[in-house]
Amino acid sequence: MNQYPSMQTSGQVSKAEVVNAFMRGVYGWMSAGLALTAVVAYMTANTPALRELVISIDPASGMMGITSLVWVLFIAEIGIVFYLSARISSMNASTATGLFMLYSGLNGLTLTPILLAYTAESVASTFFVSAGMFGAMSIYGLVTKKDLTSWGSLLFMGLIGIIIASVVNIFLQSSAMHFAISCIGVIIFLGLTAYDTQKLKTMGEMVPQNDSAAIRRGTIMGALTLYLDFINLFIMLLRLMGNRD
Repeated sequence: MNQYPSMQTSGQVSKAEVVNAFMRGVYGWMSAGLALTAVVAYMTANTPALRELVISIDPASGMMGITSLVWVLFIAEIGIVFYLSARISSMNASTATGLFMLYSGLNGLTLTPILLAYTAESVASTFFVSAGMFGAMSIYGLVTKKDLTSWGSLLFMGLIGIIIASVVNIFLQSSAMHFAISCIGVIIFLGLTAYDTQKLKTMGEMVPQNDSAAIRRGTIMGALTLYLDFINLFIMLLRLMGNRD
């Protein structure tokens, strides 16, 4: 996914061309990550041996739950995100790419129990709705002349709020709170999509044209950022729109 051959050989590349190439790299790697997540989730859901690794069935009630491995993988995913965020500037570009794809694969495993709780039709329709909403907000972030920097602190506080509310609702099991968290979550992740896209556009304007490793690291970090926005938007919408299986 090398989008930058002309950047490395010509000093006449315009800023718009640099940004466009950088964003193509971001969207390309993000799409690759989503594709890997989808493939792993599909294979896990349709392979009994893999499905048993992440899903447990209560013999008394027949209720579906998650195995302890899912929590281990979830913690590993958090660790990968924090490690990438902290070390990306000094990390080998190939290592950064490998970690991002590893994260995407692990996420396919941990998403499987959520996806199996809904019908395949509602998962598919929610995905396309998510893609449309994500695309619209990402385009807005690219083309708007408004500085979205002020959104950052507000969106971050909202994100912390829904995380805390989600933890509390694990114990309360309130359907009203679940609905409210999902609605607010959709708004927050739509806002983050536009905010992060504009931030990445600015990053693309400052990318060192002759440093292919720095460009790759930047596109991988950008891909991870937008990947997280999309996945969380999809999950929030699935909670609102999805039909339980």
